Amino acid sequence: MIETRTGPLERRDVQSDRDASREARTVGFVRRHPWLVLIGALALIFLGIGGFIYWDYASHFESTDDAFIDARQYSISPRASGYITAVEVTDNQHVSAGDVIARIDQRDYRIALADAEAQLAVARATANNLDAQIAAQRAQISASEAKVEQSRAALLFAQQEATRSRTLVRRGTGTVQRQQRTSSQLAQEQAGRERASDALEAARGQIQSLEAQRAAAQAKIAQANAQVDKARLNLSYTTVRAAEAGRVVRLTAAVGELAQAGASLAMFVPDNIWVTANFKETQLDDMRPGQPARISVDAYPQRAFPGSVVSIQPGSGTAFSLLPAENATGNYVKIVQRVPVKISIDDLPSDLVLGPGMSVVPTVRVNPHPSIYERLRNLL
Repeated sequence: MIETRTGPLERRDVQSDRDASREARTVGFVRRHPWLVLIGALALIFLGIGGFIYWDYASHFESTDDAFIDARQYSISPRASGYITAVEVTDNQHVSAGDVIARIDQRDYRIALADAEAQLAVARATANNLDAQIAAQRAQISASEAKVEQSRAALLFAQQEATRSRTLVRRGTGTVQRQQRTSSQLAQEQAGRERASDALEAARGQIQSLEAQRAAAQAKIAQANAQVDKARLNLSYTTVRAAEAGRVVRLTAAVGELAQAGASLAMFVPDNIWVTANFKETQLDDMRPGQPARISVDAYPQRAFPGSVVSIQPGSGTAFSLLPAENATGNYVKIVQRVPVKISIDDLPSDLVLGPGMSVVPTVRVNPHPSIYERLRNLL
């Protein structure tokens, strides 16, 4: 067996021959298929242009998967205590504003209302009685005033008679007996005048007392009215209604159960829901309220919903947590923070069930300037 050894010069010659052969094949392919080469070159150019257009278009959007549906859910609680007589809804049922959720036994509250109405009737009757007494007393005052005027006229006449009698006695043409009689009548009329004045003052004092009692009766009427309103309000509390449109969840109320005022009967999720998206702080440079958004819900992957940015929280999520981050330490590592952004959901279909905690992926159109793709689309 003969071994052939090649040196460095021979190896370089072989490599040169291979490169020349490869170049010849490439040139031959280009000469044989010029159109394929042209199409390939054009395809590479279009791919580069398309990639740039896509990059320019995608730079106008910000998206995050750290987002969920949010709402101000609350507990439905009665304001009156009593046994539940009816539950008008079931789990996860949608209700409108004013719809009945549950009913509480009303008998005790109806009795309280009837008692308050009776107290109101008594107060009104007392006030009416005092009105009649005041009217009678005013008539008595009028009669007393007439007696005072009568006694004043009689006193004036008695004074004139007494003066004439004294004059006649001094002249010697009158009798002492007549003078004494006129003097006696004058004294009687003066006493009668004083009695009439005292009776008038007593009548006026009596009407003042009656008017004070009438004011007290009016206060009792107002108090009784307040008690009636309170009893009627407590009676209305026995019917638990929905304050707004939404869904009843985690229903715990049952017929026959003793409901306590303030105890939860169910949870309520209003129809007014939105998206809380935790964007990175580096994504907020061009984000502003009012910018449009597209929302993809994990539960409905084939559908997307329009929305818009409502507001951006002035601070990161950790700043408002129970135990906020304390960066004033010796071992500090900078971490990109998340900032909650509120996004509204527009034109939400009624056939879908969306609630707090469901995962979504919002995409916000942040750059106000049109991209090259949009400019080309508008031109075409």
